[in-house]
Amino acid sequence: MKFTETGFDGLWEIKPSIFEDHRGYFMESFQSRLFREVGITDLFVQDNRSFSKKGVLRGLHFQKAPHEQGKLVGATSGSVLDVVVDLRPDSRTFGKYYKCLLDDRQHNMLYVPAGFAHGFLALEDSLFTYKCTEFYHKESEMGIFWNDPQLDIDWGDLSNPIISEKDQALPGFQEVVKILAHG
Repeated sequence: MKFTETGFDGLWEIKPSIFEDHRGYFMESFQSRLFREVGITDLFVQDNRSFSKKGVLRGLHFQKAPHEQGKLVGATSGSVLDVVVDLRPDSRTFGKYYKCLLDDRQHNMLYVPAGFAHGFLALEDSLFTYKCTEFYHKESEMGIFWNDPQLDIDWGDLSNPIISEKDQALPGFQEVVKILAHG
């Protein structure tokens, strides 16, 4: 497994070693010893999976304290443009976003520590997995409007994304920052 720093503290892109032959391939998608070597010591407690049709945009989602979630995410089939926003007020990258392509050809993953909002755009029909460090807690669920002008996220060639009503109604970045500051 190769862990690549992203320029955001604690945020890692991970590329597994893939062993292929005439039968197919084998890979490890998680191994706690290798994760600990780069400082990822979280205990994962819940696995989730979603299927998204091409053009679906999900996010930007997170859970508030004390139920923040770290996530290990990846596309097990298809490809997505994965985007995270740093919501940690003391971070040097606070309010900045990071994006990367996650797909079933590279089998790459992104480790997203607690304190980030997360979302993705399905570039083709895609199956997406989330390994979470905290259980889902409905009362702690929050999000940021995907197209907030202050964040100015470059979603690439985006025309007519398919977005849930819930995600269309999410507040902007500044409103979320105020909510988080006041608990």
